[in-house]
Amino acid sequence: MFPAAIDSRPARYVEQLGNVFARFGAHSQDSGNVSYGVDADGRRFFVKTAGDPADTAPYLDFGGRESLLRNAARLAEGVRHPLLPTFHGLVESPGGPLLVYDWRDGDHLGTPRHVRDDPDTAFQRFRALAVEEILVALDALFDLHGQLDVAGWVQGDFYDGSLLYDFDRHRLTVIDLDSYRPGPYRNDMGRMFGSSRFMAPEEFSLGAPIDDRTTAYVMARTALVLLADGTLHRDAYRGPDALYAVVQEAVTTRFPSYIAFHRTWLAARG
Repeated sequence: MFPAAIDSRPARYVEQLGNVFARFGAHSQDSGNVSYGVDADGRRFFVKTAGDPADTAPYLDFGGRESLLRNAARLAEGVRHPLLPTFHGLVESPGGPLLVYDWRDGDHLGTPRHVRDDPDTAFQRFRALAVEEILVALDALFDLHGQLDVAGWVQGDFYDGSLLYDFDRHRLTVIDLDSYRPGPYRNDMGRMFGSSRFMAPEEFSLGAPIDDRTTAYVMARTALVLLADGTLHRDAYRGPDALYAVVQEAVTTRFPSYIAFHRTWLAARG
């Protein structure tokens, strides 16, 4: 359905494709990307672009944004998982690449700090779910990262803003994996992209190794954010003792690999 290349600019192409029912730009994100929800022939798609080449406000210039989109396309072409929206390909245009995915319904769990404690936010509504429902979502998230690990990908810039949750269907969706990289590699930024609530120590240290141990740490931090208050306080963690022991080890003495973390989590799940 989607061509490999087009002659028109991304915004014009999207308008021609169908009914644009959603637009995500500077008002909803600071990446510089501009994305669209499009209804075309009765099907809904999510189309992501590198945005305006003249927009210099984001932390990455247009070339950097293009590069991340191409990276995201490589990941989507190589890894398929129920948590990832179906990828329909990369479309080249005079205004940079467009990535086309199936649209996924759901509430965005990423929440600005000043309203993060509001019980009406999707973030707090998710945290208020029954423990087993959250654990099922974490099981799926850790399974996805198991597949990514096998394919050689290391997490980057993963946080609650990478998650959508459909409360009616009880379905988690993972988005925006643009900053994941083939690993292992060395930290070439110092303070890397990401939320400090989720990040591993090596993501703050220039030259430090970034590998599957990093992914394991970040996934354990995710469990602590969603099932506790982001700390290791046992009273705050809502899960069972066996799973608490897994995440505690993952963020203290550390597991030697993502596989080791994931296998230990599955064994503790019983």
